[in-house]
Amino acid sequence: MSEASTDRVADRPAEVTDPLLWDLAAAVADAHQPDAERVCTSPSCVGAAWPCAAWNNAQAGLSAARTPRQPAAPPQSAGSPQSASRPVAGQPGAGRAGAAGEPGTAAARTDARSLAATAA
Repeated sequence: MSEASTDRVADRPAEVTDPLLWDLAAAVADAHQPDAERVCTSPSCVGAAWPCAAWNNAQAGLSAARTPRQPAAPPQSAGSPQSASRPVAGQPGAGRAGAAGEPGTAAARTDARSLAATAA
């Protein structure tokens, strides 16, 4: 590890919830500093006015690294109405009615046949 990255770890605030994001964003911010004419010194910016886009994005990363993580959504139980199998727009079988008015039944059979044909 370089001395600069070691310093960055020591300078990391206690409220940081994503240390990897913090370290990467801090490295980008450090690399994109202004010179006396307020031009970014990073070779990747090639004379861009400071603050450059990379420095602004690094600041957003530093902010996001401090944001508390949201808890994961609880899994839905198998018996819940939201977990019922139904066609979704843009997927095979969506919007096509099958035999006896069941949505997607004929389409599912057709799709299964086309999958079997491609697998053979």
